[in-house]
Amino acid sequence: MKSMGRCLGLLLCWPLVAGAADPALAPTLDDIERCMRANIPPSVRIQTIEVTAWDRVGGERTLKGKLFGTREKERVRVMMRIEGPNDLKGAAYLVREGEKSDEMYLYLPAVQKVRRITGGQLDGQLWGTDLSYNDLKQLQNAFSGSQVTLEPQPEPYEGRAVHALSFTPRVEDGSRYRTVRTLVDKTTCVALKVEFTEPAGIRKVMTVKPSDLKQDDSHWYASKAEVRDVKNGTRTRVAVTGVSTGDKLAGRYFSPQSFYLGN
Repeated sequence: MKSMGRCLGLLLCWPLVAGAADPALAPTLDDIERCMRANIPPSVRIQTIEVTAWDRVGGERTLKGKLFGTREKERVRVMMRIEGPNDLKGAAYLVREGEKSDEMYLYLPAVQKVRRITGGQLDGQLWGTDLSYNDLKQLQNAFSGSQVTLEPQPEPYEGRAVHALSFTPRVEDGSRYRTVRTLVDKTTCVALKVEFTEPAGIRKVMTVKPSDLKQDDSHWYASKAEVRDVKNGTRTRVAVTGVSTGDKLAGRYFSPQSFYLGN
């Protein structure tokens, strides 16, 4: 089956949106994938995105910016541009989903140069948050090329009936995680919980409160998510507001040569 993780990752880089499923049915993996992807609009523009990170002693740092996403021949393109704080203003991050592997690019105004993210750099922290470049790749494209397992019916999560999906990342993906387990809301097809497990145990957990599920027209998305680093005792909250769908977005937003340029 095709990558279902492409939908899971849209929570952080593109809001998770999907058509509602019928929770009374017993769907297959393909059914769940169709539910998660069928009503993702060709383009989404998030007016504002906020990423707030807390260190282990309570220090707080908030990034603000805009996020743009589109589909090009069924390949997801996502770009995030930072507008604050001042020391990061103008920084940008681009992910282009590929058939065999994803392309990831970073632009920092201080060096005025686009850098492709590869190899060991993928585990570096993204702008001081609990998210690494590799985490974002996993969240976007987690199941690509991997064997996905639909687990037996789990207990409800936060009062919601859910599907439980798990997979083992491929060695060639360079992921530090041994397994990734996801709970997907049956009604909205939004991921409510994702556990990232290393050989020593669970390293990170991403969660979405059902009360933070929002609807835009016929599409559902998670307006807030929290990522906790169990080992380091830190956490990061991602919040999106003002989602608009269906707008035609210029190709320059998703080109490695121009994604970092202003409006």
